[in-house]
Amino acid sequence: MLRNPSNVELARVIGLRTETAAKAVCDLVVVGAGPGGLAAAVYGASEGLSTVVLDAAATGGQAGTSSRIENYLGFPAGISGMELAERAVVQANRFGARIDVPAEAVGLEQRDGNSVVRLADGATVTATNVVVATGARYRRLTAPGVERFEGLGVHYAATVWEARTCRLDTVAIVGGGNSAGQAALFLARESPAVHLLVRGEDLEHSMSRYLIDRIERHPRIHVRLHTEVREVTGEDRVESLVVENNRTREQQVVAARALFVFIGARPATSWLADAVTLDRRGFIPTGQDVAQVAADLWKPLARAPLALEASLPGVFAVGDVRSGSVKRVASAVGEGAMAVRLAHEHLGEAGPPAIR
Repeated sequence: MLRNPSNVELARVIGLRTETAAKAVCDLVVVGAGPGGLAAAVYGASEGLSTVVLDAAATGGQAGTSSRIENYLGFPAGISGMELAERAVVQANRFGARIDVPAEAVGLEQRDGNSVVRLADGATVTATNVVVATGARYRRLTAPGVERFEGLGVHYAATVWEARTCRLDTVAIVGGGNSAGQAALFLARESPAVHLLVRGEDLEHSMSRYLIDRIERHPRIHVRLHTEVREVTGEDRVESLVVENNRTREQQVVAARALFVFIGARPATSWLADAVTLDRRGFIPTGQDVAQVAADLWKPLARAPLALEASLPGVFAVGDVRSGSVKRVASAVGEGAMAVRLAHEHLGEAGPPAIR
C-alpha cells in the first residue's frame, strides 16, 4: 500500500520507470517529451544514436492537452495532441530510444567534455549531446475563487476528460491564442454556449485565421473582447463568473459551469539557471544570439555555436523553450529533427562515447 506517493514512487512500483543509466555515456539525452523532444528522440534513435528521453510528468507536453490540432501537416481531419504524442512514443520505442517518465531534471553541468543531467531522485544521465525541449508551464489565472475551484470547474486543458465534466453546460474560456480557439470549437460541439473571453481588442494578433473564421461562423461561440475575469463563484463547483470590460470597467455576471484557462506559459528553465544563458524572460537563446557568450568554451572547437546550440557546446534548445521560437507544433517537430543533425556535427568533434 502506498500512501500519497509521488509520481516517481508510483511509477517505479507499477513498472513505468526503469533504472536510469547513471554510468553509461549515451549519444543523446532529450529533456522534455513534447513534440520537439519526441521528434528528436525518433530521429536520433532512427539514426543509430543511443537516446534517452526524460520528462517530469508525461509525454505530450503542452500540445498533449490540445483536443484537436487541425493545421498539422498530414492530418486533414485533425488529431488530438495526446494521440500525436502516443504515435511518436511508439516510433521512438521501435527505433530503440529509452523513454523514462516521470524523471525530473533538476540540473545540468559539463564534465570531461560531456553533459551531465541531474535528476530529482539523485540519479544522473551523461551524454555527449543534450536536447532541451522542456517547453513551458501554464500560467495560472489570478482572481478570487480560481484556486479554490481548480479541478472543480477550473481547467487548464480541454481534453475529452475535462469536456465530460461539463457536457451540455455553458462554459467560458479565457485566452486569445490557438489553444483557446481550438478549445472553443471542441467544447461547442456539445455545450449550448461557449463564452470566449479575450482581454485584447481582437483575435488576429495571436490566433490563426482558419480558427478565427470558424469561431466567427459558429452560432454557439460568443467572443467577448476587452474582457477579464475578476471572480469565480459557486458552492461546490463553478457556477458563474464576474467579468469586467477593461475599457469601460463595467462588470457583469456570466453563468458558466466551467472555466478553461489558456493564457500562455512560462519557460520551464529554472533547472538551467546556472548552466546556460537565459534571456530576460527565461527562454534559451541559441546560435548567433549566444555567439559572444562564454567565448572561451568555443575556442577549442574553433567554431561559433550551431543554429540551435545554447551557450554550452553540445546543448541544444528546441520548441517553446527556445528564445524566438515559433509557438507551433510543426515548428517544434522540425527543430527536434534539426537538432539531431546538429548533434551529429558535435558528436563528430567530441568523438564517440567511451562507454555505452
